[in-house]
Amino acid sequence: MEVVEYSEEWKEKWDRFVDESNNGTMFHKQIFFDYHTPGKFNFNHLIVLDKGNIVALLPGSIVEGNIFESPIGASYGSIVTKDIKFEKTLKIVETIIDYGKKKGFSEYLLTAAPQIYETVQNQNLDFAMLWSGFKFDLHYISSAIKLDKEREIISRFSPTIRRNVRKSLRNPDIRVEINERYDEFYPILLDNKARHNVKPTHSYEDLLKLNKLMPGALKLFMVYYKNKPIAGSSMFFTNKNVALCFYNMLLYDYQHLKPIQRVMYEVVKYSTERGYKYVDIGVSQDTKAANPMTPSMSLINFKEKFDAKTVMRNTLRLKLR
Repeated sequence: MEVVEYSEEWKEKWDRFVDESNNGTMFHKQIFFDYHTPGKFNFNHLIVLDKGNIVALLPGSIVEGNIFESPIGASYGSIVTKDIKFEKTLKIVETIIDYGKKKGFSEYLLTAAPQIYETVQNQNLDFAMLWSGFKFDLHYISSAIKLDKEREIISRFSPTIRRNVRKSLRNPDIRVEINERYDEFYPILLDNKARHNVKPTHSYEDLLKLNKLMPGALKLFMVYYKNKPIAGSSMFFTNKNVALCFYNMLLYDYQHLKPIQRVMYEVVKYSTERGYKYVDIGVSQDTKAANPMTPSMSLINFKEKFDAKTVMRNTLRLKLR
């Protein structure tokens, strides 16, 4: 096996491999990275070849201190493979480590998607990395709803959520639409984020560009009350397994109508009907705490009312020198 650096000529093969992989997501694809303004990141994506054929991908960049970090400019990164045997997995990891030593990297810092994103859940890669010297560096707590076509959706929610969703469904003045009205969604999102002194990861233009680059991968669920936009959820359908709730927004003057609870019901219903395995509601960390792993109990408690369970997003670090 050998490692080669990504160049534009590999783009089609790279994205096809992600689509055919066991653990790849939209965040690993080159078409996704295209939404970034040219020059914003200096990417150093790596390809592992076995007799000229792609067997693994590692998107990322060399950052300060000669650290190879993955992801850069995305939510998830780390090594992408197909559903392969352990021996081959171990060889891939060893090849990547040898390459890093040869290139003078000081370390690898890799954050993979949680295990729910895998088509076949297989921890070969995790064990191979740990056996080869990687150590856990950081854990984030995420919440995900396991979807089940055989179960009534509302019955899975807490009693209060059930009552509020049913009340919303009976209200003729409330409707939910899947559309592309980011012009209605984004100003409310900005206001919501400003309450916590933060900004959205993506600009308004970013979302429009991603929606154009990856048609069908982004869906915007908008809640209207008497034709006025009052809430919404920006969903990223990351691969064939997981729908990721990237942003929720709410016009607080209308929170008594519980529109977030209604939109969560609609998201779960839509994703279940289309054969997805999970809805990922994202991480629940207390961003104001000194320890980045500190859980946000209020967020976690809220998500558990929708029958969400904990999944972890792990970062692995390997010091090479």
